[in-house]
Amino acid sequence: MSKADKIFIDMCRDILENGSSSEGEVVRTKWEDGETAHTIKKFGVVNRYDLSKEFPILTLRPTNLKAAIDELLWIWQKKSNNVKDLNSKIWNSWTDEEGTIGTAYGYQLGIKHKYKEGEFDQVDRVLYDLKNNPYSRRIMTNIYNHQDLHTMNLYPCAYSMTFNVTGNKLNAILNQRSQDILVANNWNVAQYAILVHMMAQVSDLEVGEFVHVIADAHIYDRHIPLVEELIKRESYPAPKLIINPKVKDFYDFKVEDFTLENYESGEQIKRIPVAI
Repeated sequence: MSKADKIFIDMCRDILENGSSSEGEVVRTKWEDGETAHTIKKFGVVNRYDLSKEFPILTLRPTNLKAAIDELLWIWQKKSNNVKDLNSKIWNSWTDEEGTIGTAYGYQLGIKHKYKEGEFDQVDRVLYDLKNNPYSRRIMTNIYNHQDLHTMNLYPCAYSMTFNVTGNKLNAILNQRSQDILVANNWNVAQYAILVHMMAQVSDLEVGEFVHVIADAHIYDRHIPLVEELIKRESYPAPKLIINPKVKDFYDFKVEDFTLENYESGEQIKRIPVAI
C-alpha cells in the first residue's frame, strides 16, 4: 500500500466515523436537482507527505495527473483567470460572459508588489527568495485577497503556500479553507506536490515534506457510499515521478515534462455528482 493511499483511507475513515454532519444547518451548496448538499466533516485535518520517499498519488483510483498539472500551470505559470488558457472544462461553471473566473487564483498571483529588491509578483518573489535567500522564513504566497473577493467568481479554496528550506530540502505547506474530499483531495495533493518538485528543481534543491492543512475537510452525503467502497479497494505501490531534468526555468515547464512510471490503480469512479 502506498503511503498516500493509507493517509487517504485513514482520513476518510476518521471523517465518516468521527465527523460532524451539516444536517439542520443552513448550507450554500446544492445538487443539480436543487436538493441541499449536506456534508459530514472534520475540522483542521493535517496530512504530511514525504516527497523524497514517494510521489503522493492515489492508486485506489486513478488521478488524472496531466489535467491536474495543466490546471496548476494555468494558475501558477500562466497566472491566468481565463478558461481559454486551460485545456479542461472544470472551471466552466464559474466563468463570466468574458470567459474569466474574475479576480481569482492566477489573477492574484500575477499582481506585482513592491519590495526593497524591486517589483515582483508572488510567484517570482518565491523563485527569487529560493535562489537568493533560501533560509528565509518569509517565503509564501496568499491569494485570499479580501479587497478583491467581491469580483471573484469563486473564493479560493487552496489559498496559501508557505515554502521552507531545511538543509538542501524544500518543504511546503498548503493551506486550504475547504475541500470536497472525494472530488478534489488527491487532485490538489498531486498538484501541489508537483509544484514543490518544480520549485525545487529550478532552485537546485531536493524535495522534502509537503504538508496539507484543510480547515473544513468534508464528504458530501451522496458521496458517502462511493467513499466507503473506495477505501475498501486494493492498493498498489506508489509510482515513480519522472521530471525532465533539462528544465531549469520555472516558466519552461510543460505538462509533457512530467510522467509517472509504473502507475497502477483501481478503476475510475464514474458519474460522481458534484455539488455547487
